[in-house]
Amino acid sequence: MALLGTMIKTLMAAFCALATLALPAGAATFSMKRGLNLDQWVTWPAEDKWGERQAILPYPEWRKFLKADDLEALKDAGFDFLRMPVDPAPFLSDRTAALRGDLFASVLDSARMINRAGLKVVVDLHLIPAGGNRKIGMSEVMDNPATFDAYVDVVRAMAKTLAREDPRLVALELMNEPIVDCDENGTSLWPDRQKQLFAAARASATRLTLVLTGGCYSNAASLAKVDPKAIADDNIIWAFHSYDPFLLTHQGATWAGDFIQYVTGLPYPLTAVPKAQLDMTLDTIRDRIRAEAPWARQSGMLAYLDEQVAAMDSPEKLAAVMDAPFRTVDAWAKANGVKPRDITLGEFGMIRKEYGNGFVMPAAYRAAYVRDMIARAAAHGFSWSAWSYGGAFGIVDAFDGEKAEPDVMDVIRSLR
Repeated sequence: MALLGTMIKTLMAAFCALATLALPAGAATFSMKRGLNLDQWVTWPAEDKWGERQAILPYPEWRKFLKADDLEALKDAGFDFLRMPVDPAPFLSDRTAALRGDLFASVLDSARMINRAGLKVVVDLHLIPAGGNRKIGMSEVMDNPATFDAYVDVVRAMAKTLAREDPRLVALELMNEPIVDCDENGTSLWPDRQKQLFAAARASATRLTLVLTGGCYSNAASLAKVDPKAIADDNIIWAFHSYDPFLLTHQGATWAGDFIQYVTGLPYPLTAVPKAQLDMTLDTIRDRIRAEAPWARQSGMLAYLDEQVAAMDSPEKLAAVMDAPFRTVDAWAKANGVKPRDITLGEFGMIRKEYGNGFVMPAAYRAAYVRDMIARAAAHGFSWSAWSYGGAFGIVDAFDGEKAEPDVMDVIRSLR
């Protein structure tokens, strides 16, 4: 009888443990509200250094700069989760073969460090373009079947690494901003590829919430093309990103196309300054395009600038531009029975300062934009995570050990 009693107690304990994970039918186990994206790279070591323990570990690289009290400060500021970008390229490089196990272990340790600070974590597999210091990036993964298969193996291994973590505290995002299905010919490659990634992850981690997205930079329109019923799993959070209006949020960014690098000085909103002042700024941008842009591109850039400004030169027009992604996702969710709590605005934000560019976006504009985007997410019941802790879009850190202006973080703190 003593043995029977012990068995009953064991079964009851197991039942109670499962009950603590219970959520309404069709809901993801992992839940989140207010989040921040951590930095991916700071020193950008060249790939020929990736085999050196001191250059690549701990991983991700933010571990070399942020300590427990930095994470705890984010908890105190009102965040409940962090999105932790993890560049998969080192896992795909032969340079790290001897350190591969250590890399996975370090990602796990980093997730646990965030949890110890009282924050949940989304481990975000965050591919970026190749070039310069790296040979493998988004294009190589998407364009080469063998490299994509290797990426699937990384997803499987990462899911296995995280599989035993508390699914209420850790989630896994399978690919950040896939650059596929963006062409006008209407290709539809991403659904099948995402299914492969999902199958690999779910085979290794049966309890973890998985974060899925649409193609083409995870924009709202691409998410609206996804059939969520094609993946028969309720433990999913769907992500989209929005930096609209791009003309204002990415001013001066040299890596964001050949046009936006000439655009600096525009206020948010455009009506925040007198029209005469706005016209002077626009004339300065036009002069810069005429002086610095390739001759064959100048007329197109000037026309595009005028078109974009005309689309947001009143409060009503600007609101329509910023509302559009949220309305698109909301309509998709209602049509497919996806609950708002299972949708996240995974990235949004406004640039502070481009690398090597002297122009600094006024902090008041950045704070106003973040406040307005958060309000939109909240109105639809979506969670959100701002981009990012540091770097060009930093809301905590700036460059060279400096701190960003407190305005954006003050907006976050006001939500507590």
